Amino acid sequence: QVQLVESGGGLVQTGGSLRLSCAASGIIFSINVMGWYRQPPGKRRELVAEVTSGGSTNYASSEKDRFTISRDNAKNTVYLQMSSLKPEDTAVYYCAAGVPVNSGGYYYNYWGQGTQVTVSS
Repeated sequence: QVQLVESGGGLVQTGGSLRLSCAASGIIFSINVMGWYRQPPGKRRELVAEVTSGGSTNYASSEKDRFTISRDNAKNTVYLQMSSLKPEDTAVYYCAAGVPVNSGGYYYNYWGQGTQVTVSS
């Protein structure tokens, strides 16, 4: 059974930092692309960042300078370090595991339950 369990969310003031963690089990972690998505209130879920099995990263342009995704294959864990947080970063953050697809990009077939991040002004 595949499980992705996020942790590290919470309430933080504008300009603060948080580190999200996602522990994976039941999958061959090292061969999956791992991603962080978020869903702000009333909006669609959007990609924040993703990291391939080889360590290549991709970020949504608006977060590239403030967020860092990393993974520890030995611990089956992916992280999202967030700094200089803004109220518009308020969202439920989801961890996801995916596989490459022939057309390019990735298909995320496993999702965590999400962790709430709230940035107060």
